[in-house]
Amino acid sequence: MTDAEKIRAAEAFLKDKLQSGSYMKAHPAELAYRIEHSYRVANIGRTIASREGFDPTEMTVACLLHDVAYCEDFDPETGWSNHGRRSAHIASPFLARLGFAPERVDDMCYGIAIHVDDRADFSGVRTPFAETISDADNIDRFDAYRIYEGLERQNFSRLPLPEKRAHVENTLAQLSRLRELPLATQTAKALWQERMDGYEAFYRRLLAQTDAGAQICSDADFTQKEREYHGGNDADDAAIPGDQRTE
Repeated sequence: MTDAEKIRAAEAFLKDKLQSGSYMKAHPAELAYRIEHSYRVANIGRTIASREGFDPTEMTVACLLHDVAYCEDFDPETGWSNHGRRSAHIASPFLARLGFAPERVDDMCYGIAIHVDDRADFSGVRTPFAETISDADNIDRFDAYRIYEGLERQNFSRLPLPEKRAHVENTLAQLSRLRELPLATQTAKALWQERMDGYEAFYRRLLAQTDAGAQICSDADFTQKEREYHGGNDADDAAIPGDQRTE
């Protein structure tokens, strides 16, 4: 089986499994999102693999299947935190059938298992390859779509202005803490910083606009807020949220 055939088989396996789940059948928007997320993670993982010398086909397939356990109905208490381990168990026999060497199946499945809460229910080695599956998943959590999704989940447009400002300030504080998230490779670290830059640029601008919607600002105050949004740079040099060009 060629590399391209393995990837096509993994795509078909993922879609077939997810479409078979009773929850996904009842929630087609969730099904569409999970498939889209899996593709984005696979593309990020493939980018990292290509730059770091990992096998890009192995990484693409492992990332495609990292959430395949969403085909199952989760236990409300433990289901979400366990879906990495369940995904590994579902993926393992399929990967063997594709012809991946046993040691590579182990590495791929260990990375899938630990991507949620850093724990597996079988022994394995925390290789840079395995950790890249978690890194790709985390990087996708901070793409342009997630900005929209997060604001929509908070009903941001319907919040009173003080609550809008509090949400934006809390988000910026969280982003500051997440800047130093440990990642396995230099490529993942660079992609992560790009995502953080894009997020911060958007939320700095949103904060400035929120303040400008509350009162008449002095020229000096307004100019300072605009400079804070741009991180002290001129407008032409500002980061464009979501323009990451990494996948």
